[in-house]
Amino acid sequence: MAAIPPGTRQRCSLCNVEIQGMAGGVDMVHFSCGGPSTRSKLWARVCQYLRTDEQKAQCLNQDAGLRGEIQPGDSYMEPPAVDLTSL
Repeated sequence: MAAIPPGTRQRCSLCNVEIQGMAGGVDMVHFSCGGPSTRSKLWARVCQYLRTDEQKAQCLNQDAGLRGEIQPGDSYMEPPAVDLTSL
């Protein structure tokens, strides 16, 4: 998928997030809840789990060059371990 021109937004038909093109190439992702974020967070939490080639073809975030490397905090954190032996 081509880069999104600065100052414009595109909505993903699969997950309904909006990606806003920004000058300098670091696009801003607008989730339905929470503040704006990055393409790498979108990839870590949503896009990497697409299964079919048809889904991947519709996704706005499949280009690794546009999303960059996954950063700390992009993925969901693992829940803390629960000690069930003391119950």
